[in-house]
Amino acid sequence: MYVCICHGVTEKDIKKAAKAGAQSLQDIKQATGCATGCGTCADVALEVLQNANDNVTPDFLKILQPKSKWQEQATA
Repeated sequence: MYVCICHGVTEKDIKKAAKAGAQSLQDIKQATGCATGCGTCADVALEVLQNANDNVTPDFLKILQPKSKWQEQATA
């Protein structure tokens, strides 16, 4: 998923920067260019970074994930 449209930065790019040691939004800006254009993406970029460092799926991405077989059986 694209996080920064201005610079074409994806969630994967931010996770890669986090894995390389990025700890702050400033680190993400330097590593990817994210949030250095219009800045609208800064909050989402920071959330992706924090969740990458915590190894947690961000809430806004959970709705995009397909249901597991167990979830499908539970709702049937």
